[in-house]
Amino acid sequence: MRVNLKGKNVQITDGIKDYAEKRFQRLGKYFEKDFEVNATMSVEKDLHKIDVVLPLSGFVIKGEDKTRDMYNTIDNVIDKLERQIRKYKTRINRKGKQVDPKDEYIPAVETTELEMEIPEIVKTKRFAVKPMSKEEAVLQMGLLDHSFFVFLNADTEEVNVIYRRNDGQYGLIEPDFN
Repeated sequence: MRVNLKGKNVQITDGIKDYAEKRFQRLGKYFEKDFEVNATMSVEKDLHKIDVVLPLSGFVIKGEDKTRDMYNTIDNVIDKLERQIRKYKTRINRKGKQVDPKDEYIPAVETTELEMEIPEIVKTKRFAVKPMSKEEAVLQMGLLDHSFFVFLNADTEEVNVIYRRNDGQYGLIEPDFN
């Protein structure tokens, strides 16, 4: 396992680095092969924040948390990542897919049937996707009072998603077909 720690507005001390690496080792029990953890630690006002990305073949697991103590933040994000990994494992088992047991990114832990319910799609919407700029998409999203908006980016001619972040700012999701 490789742990890549970056600090943003904070210096990562040897103590925090050692603690984080030790805690991320806990995720190793879910995988049979080596994997990589990318973590960005930051301090915003009085809150210690950590964003973690586990880039795996075929999917990405992300976790984020913020508290007043970096050690608690690390513990919380590890717990969130473990829940996501178990959820993924349960979903694979329920779909009845035949999975190669040597697959490097299939969690190697058993889960219970009660652990996760598969969400049911209860409504489908269809709408025309019109070319527009990012700014127009933000305005349209505001007019509709939605938290996200799907549109055809007039600049790139690709389908994009604008969304409202928890901090009140906006994010843009662009497809990457690599």
